[in-house]
This record gives sequence, C-alpha cells and structure tokens, in this order.
Amino acid sequence: MANRKVTKPSARERILAAADELFYREGVQTVGIDRIISHAGVAKASLYSNFGSKEELVRAYLECRHANFSERINRALTRFRTPRDRLLGVFDALGEQFTDPEFNGCAFEMASAEAPPGGAVENATQVYRDWARTMLTALAEEADVADPDALARQLHLLYDGATLSARMDRDPSAATTARAAAAAIFDAAPKVKQA
Repeated sequence: MANRKVTKPSARERILAAADELFYREGVQTVGIDRIISHAGVAKASLYSNFGSKEELVRAYLECRHANFSERINRALTRFRTPRDRLLGVFDALGEQFTDPEFNGCAFEMASAEAPPGGAVENATQVYRDWARTMLTALAEEADVADPDALARQLHLLYDGATLSARMDRDPSAATTARAAAAAIFDAAPKVKQA
C-alpha cells in the first residue's frame, strides 16, 4: 500500500472554514477577525492578503455557502422524475437541511440583517436570492405553469417562511408544511394549454 501524502488545507481554506463555522453559529458582527485568525491557526497577514477586509471575508463565506447549498439542492432534485415532483422536491431538500443538528437558519438572512446596505454582503445575499427565485421559476416553467414568475414568487415566500420557522420554532417539519402548501398552490395554478 502506497503512502499518501496528506495535504494541509491552505490558509485561505482554513480561514473560510473558520469563518463558516463561527459566522454561521454566532453571527457575522459577533465574531471578530482575531477570533477567526485564532480558530484558523493563521497569521493576521494571511487573512488580509487573501480577503483584504472582514466584509470581503463575509462575502466569500456567503459565496461558499451559496455554492454548497445550490449543489445540495441540485443533487437532491435528481431524485425526482416529474416536473411537479422536482418543484416540490426543493422543500424536501430544505427539510433535509432543517434536520441537521448544526442548522441555525439562513446564513444570508442573518448576514444581511447585520450588514450595511450597498456593500459586498448585500450583493452576495442578492445573488443568492436571485438564484433561488430563478431556480423556482425554471422549475415552474418545466412544469408548464402558465405564469412561472408568479408561482416562483409564491413558492419563494414559502421557502423563506419554512426556513425562518425551522430556525425560530426549532421545527424541522416546517419544510413538510411548506411542501403541502406549495403542492396546493402548484395544483391550483393555471397550466399552459397543450396544442
């Protein structure tokens, strides 16, 4: 058996891992740079050479969260065969997230609430929200809904509400409740007439 060399994560990777853990668990404003540096085991210069500022670190943290979450949603949706099931499967994927013992709500909502308007954090949050709405719209289009934008807006409200309820009420079944409401809304939505 050959010896495999284990590569230590780069300073950037360690900083992002520390930021992800601490920011998500405790909040962006609560956690200072010194805590992240200590938790990551890097020098302060490493943080600033990789990110330039705390705001840019928060932006990078949110971008990583977005990439990981969108990958998880896309992977979960491969389990569903029909367009209707794929659309409702978004809520099943949320439910899987809600049962994670480390679940602490929406990282974007928390960071946005603490960030000044117009900065990098608000931009990263908007990119995530646009992605979620676009995903729901595309799924509604696949399901031949007559007004996919309107349905996506309704489902996005359920998506946000389920996430908030799961966090505030510590209720992972919020995804199941939101899925049932989404099914009722979808089933009532006018569909495109087939020729």
